[in-house]
Amino acid sequence: MIPPRPILRIRAILRDVFKPLWDGFSGRFAVALLKATRHFDPQGTSEFFASITRKIGPYLPEHRIGRANLVAAFPEKTPEEINIILSEVWANLGRVAAEFAHLDHIWDYDPTCPQNSHIELTQDTIDKFAVLREDGKGALVFASHLANWELPALAGPAHGLDCAILFRRPNVAAVDRAVQDIRRVNMGKMIATTPDAPYKLAQALNKGVHVGMLVDQYFHRGVDVTFFGRTTKANPLLARLVRQIDCPIYGVRVVRLPGHRFRAELSDEVKPARDANGKIDIQGTMQAVTSVIEGWVREHPEQWLWLHRRWR
Repeated sequence: MIPPRPILRIRAILRDVFKPLWDGFSGRFAVALLKATRHFDPQGTSEFFASITRKIGPYLPEHRIGRANLVAAFPEKTPEEINIILSEVWANLGRVAAEFAHLDHIWDYDPTCPQNSHIELTQDTIDKFAVLREDGKGALVFASHLANWELPALAGPAHGLDCAILFRRPNVAAVDRAVQDIRRVNMGKMIATTPDAPYKLAQALNKGVHVGMLVDQYFHRGVDVTFFGRTTKANPLLARLVRQIDCPIYGVRVVRLPGHRFRAELSDEVKPARDANGKIDIQGTMQAVTSVIEGWVREHPEQWLWLHRRWR
């Protein structure tokens, strides 16, 4: 039943009046929490946040979304197995929130003493980063919401790559400023998802910059791709950029390990799909990228963010 017009008008007025107040309060609270978290032990805070999100997550609407997604993606899993995965998904989300406050020093890989680092790298990945650094051209590097999805943006600059990262600004200005203060320390150039972002990214690629972006969320104006056997829509920006600027495509993922450590991995080059005339096929290229991400998620389903509506 549709509410009467006067009620709708009152709702709109109340929303316009209280939303700025709520945004201001929530923004100040988030910034204060972020600053306070930096003063506590990262590992202890990570576990504390994980315990909170693990407890409250099942009472939130996103829990139902996550369960439906997991059941659809893994029909062979029992309800108990789904519950275990979902619990770890919530715990991972809490850890990501806690770790964000320490992003400026969490990437501490030391090749002379790797066993004491929070980051683990295989020799294959180190060699691939060296190739990217020395080939004199730009590249497109995609990532997904796996483990701590902020960390892939740290990998390039840590290995001497000139990087630009596409990001979405938080809606609250105070939070946006606090987040950017942390991100700009060692993530390279940050490019917001504004209408001129594709132009800026193309410029960066032409200059030999390595452009990174997250590509695993639903995009309503996107192209159809298959993910876990179901059709969804992917943002075609990456494929359109590679059609415009001939450059290699790679994927980077971070896997959460025991003991508050991570393993960073750079994929083999992902070859773009082409049509009969040799032109980059947008849909086929995004399918190739999506298939790589599906392989990552199948290996570690408990570390992927199942809480958003990937299929609609």
